[in-house]
Amino acid sequence: MNGDRGGLLSAGGVLSMIVGVFEVIGGAMLIAVTTLGCWPLGFSLCPSLPGLDVASNPNTGFVGLCAVTPLNMTIVGAVFVVLGMIAIAGGLSAVRRRSFSLALAGAVCTLPSIVFGILALIFVSLAREEFETG
Repeated sequence: MNGDRGGLLSAGGVLSMIVGVFEVIGGAMLIAVTTLGCWPLGFSLCPSLPGLDVASNPNTGFVGLCAVTPLNMTIVGAVFVVLGMIAIAGGLSAVRRRSFSLALAGAVCTLPSIVFGILALIFVSLAREEFETG
């Protein structure tokens, strides 16, 4: 290696970190919304839609026509936070060219954002030979 940065590896690492930050923020928002029971600006989680009776179970909200319980949304939010943390660590590993397995795991954790996740996975996979050996 001559010391110059690989373009694909840097792009994959940066994409992993950006998507990871958005996953952590999105997961934290899901946890906050379901814990507080309202959106940050005061919008109700379960709007009063005509024909839907949410008074029988106040812990159930409706997103579209699907019933959503706070426990389910809290679990989904926690999963997104963990995936985002792994993606950030993998992105840092890719940019520093330290551990290919961690960089690849971070790129895989970005797959919930389909387009950027696939791009990060392709970029990191193609730049395997740029990682330090030993």
